[in-house]
Amino acid sequence: MNRRDFSKHSLMLGMGVLAGLPKGSRARALNQSMNYYAEPVKKLPVRKFDVVVAGAGTAGVVAALAAARQGAKTALIEVKGYPGGTVTEGGTALHSFYNLWKAFPGVKKRQVVRGIPQEIIDRLLKVGGTSGHAEMSKGYDFDSVCTAIDTEIYKLVTFEMLAEAGVFVCVNTLLAGAIMDGSRVRGVIAESRSGREAFYAKAFVDCTGYGDLAAYAGAEYTEPNDYAVVNSIGVGNVSIDKYYEFLKSHDAIYQQAEGWRSGKDGQIVRIQGRTVKLPAGFREGARKIGMSTVTTTVHDNYFMFIKLNLKMPVSPTNRDEVAKAELELRRRQAKAIELFKEYVPGCEKAFIARTSPKLCIRRGRLIKCDYDISHEDVIEGRHFDDDVMAYGFHDSAPRLQVKDGGTYGIPYKALRVAGVENLLVAGMMITSDHRAHMSTRNTVSCMGQGQATGTAAALCARKNRGTRELRYADLRRALKNGGVYFES
Repeated sequence: MNRRDFSKHSLMLGMGVLAGLPKGSRARALNQSMNYYAEPVKKLPVRKFDVVVAGAGTAGVVAALAAARQGAKTALIEVKGYPGGTVTEGGTALHSFYNLWKAFPGVKKRQVVRGIPQEIIDRLLKVGGTSGHAEMSKGYDFDSVCTAIDTEIYKLVTFEMLAEAGVFVCVNTLLAGAIMDGSRVRGVIAESRSGREAFYAKAFVDCTGYGDLAAYAGAEYTEPNDYAVVNSIGVGNVSIDKYYEFLKSHDAIYQQAEGWRSGKDGQIVRIQGRTVKLPAGFREGARKIGMSTVTTTVHDNYFMFIKLNLKMPVSPTNRDEVAKAELELRRRQAKAIELFKEYVPGCEKAFIARTSPKLCIRRGRLIKCDYDISHEDVIEGRHFDDDVMAYGFHDSAPRLQVKDGGTYGIPYKALRVAGVENLLVAGMMITSDHRAHMSTRNTVSCMGQGQATGTAAALCARKNRGTRELRYADLRRALKNGGVYFES
């Protein structure tokens, strides 16, 4: 089992509360005979909030919005200069607001994720930043809809929504530690060019993707390293219609959806080919660089993402191995452009228009929670007596699908960090079974989890309760008032 033990004891603050650092490094630093530097104790300025959300990614944006709308004084800490996370870095379509009704004739079409996630889509629609929920015309055994987005407009729209909600947004700010009082998080350490600060709060939500706050707080975790990492690119000076014709000419089309693109409805917004049917040079070149043929767009002359995968030998928490992966992924990006220029008509002058500032992950640390969602929970469509949302998409479809085009529930207990009184997690950090995680980690699931955890954290802060002391009836009522859909 690949596990590091994050200690709760390192940095002494005014009342004897300590900030988390790795236990081994703390112990070695005390050995003055070795080459370590003992960092002097210093007093940090303190900011006080009701709720602190770590990470302004797919789940974190929604968590912060939900908490602030419940009246909680909310801080959002993000290492990059904008919100969005995997939604903007990956650039792929959002999966999925609906159940898989099209794959099961006779099953009712249901939008099962609503609330704040749908508000974001509504805002994007007004400014041309999404295809809308475009129905799949081919490949609907994978997903019933394609909700493509413009990554740059998404950043702006969500940033504006956070400002409107009164969230204290700290971008370009690194989460550097946890301040613990026994099994309770009292605060976090944040560091930016403005200096090092302590953020105190009553409730906390970890949406970092890597589980950084939970690890600093001493939570149990593993590092499965069961996915490839990726750095997708946006490609300019291309034609998605000609890409469609290229795939069609080889009888290779697998997925297709039509929606809003460059102001017109009924346009191709998602396309994917079966690589095995494509020219050998393209097929082999794509295989070597881990490139998928799928792309989405909301613009006539732009591929919103071309995905380049790379399987690392170790967990993506390893800084030195990540540095090697970052270089290799950028080499693969360049080779991807060469392939499109050589083989795909309309792409002769293609160029890289967007990359992520760092590689994206599908899983970093797996945080131990009060409940672990199983493979059977997902595919059997099980719901729980503490559901906080319903979800129906599975990224392994059509091989694995939720039974009968239905949904399963994400229980509140699956978002509570085991052994910590006032910390919740949302996003790709839950669910140990890789098969189940292929559903729970997806973008719209993470958004729904964000609304659940942000709402719960705000209620806990208001009532001065731990996450296990919160009455489920109160949480469900607040979520329903926030537009969350429940199957029963």
